[in-house]
Amino acid sequence: MAQAMSGLMSITGEPNGNPVKVGVPICDLVCALYGTIGALSALRVREQTGRGQFIDVSLFESGVSLEVWEAGRYFATGEIPGPLGSAHQTSAPYQAIRAADGYFTVGATTPRNWRSFCDALGHPEWASEERFKDNPSRHARRDILIPMIEQVTSPKPRDHWVSLLQKAGVPCAEIQTFDQVFNDSQLQARGFFWNGRHSKLGDVEQIGSPIHFSDTPVRQWRAGPGLGEHNSEVLRALGRTDAEIAELKTKGILGGNERGRGAAG
Repeated sequence: MAQAMSGLMSITGEPNGNPVKVGVPICDLVCALYGTIGALSALRVREQTGRGQFIDVSLFESGVSLEVWEAGRYFATGEIPGPLGSAHQTSAPYQAIRAADGYFTVGATTPRNWRSFCDALGHPEWASEERFKDNPSRHARRDILIPMIEQVTSPKPRDHWVSLLQKAGVPCAEIQTFDQVFNDSQLQARGFFWNGRHSKLGDVEQIGSPIHFSDTPVRQWRAGPGLGEHNSEVLRALGRTDAEIAELKTKGILGGNERGRGAAG
């Protein structure tokens, strides 16, 4: 609903296609990130003033906040954007390109990258064509340009083109499926995945943090807890006694599935 209201669904998908939502719950995730930023900011203010404050973050506004390109264009010209598939808002070629065994992405937008891209595809003459002279020209003629490119790329596999274009210095990448992502050598080398101890399942593989600190590494400790697993620990940290916690349990106020004091460590 937030994606629909924010306009994100109106620009996601293929031109003239059905409405499509972003593949992940983007409004929920970015709203949580804004909540984190808000909390950190409020803590900083509290250090200076000694006062806390209420933080209000909405899914709807979080979705709209991502539309920086679309807002700028609409405020300036009144243009209502529509879906572009995988294409960039202003640059070309900057999108998914068909190969023999699937798709890869390419971003040949600067003059140098565009020339290198044309050379790698064996068509250096494209770089000097007036109709493709700059990004606005190429973007306006994507309906001509992309079929020309795919006529060259479609007979050979993705890894051929990615290898060739990387050697030429042109930004590109294969479109990976999640089994490839979760076994990606770069992520493995960065230690992005880790095992967290779960109270019932043992070690469970986890997605890591993309934030890497030089002095205070992100803590990799436990997997997500069960419902209410740490209720007593949290209440003790807040100053409640064991007797008070037991009374809350007796009255049915404190529920969940606790493992007992200290057992989750």
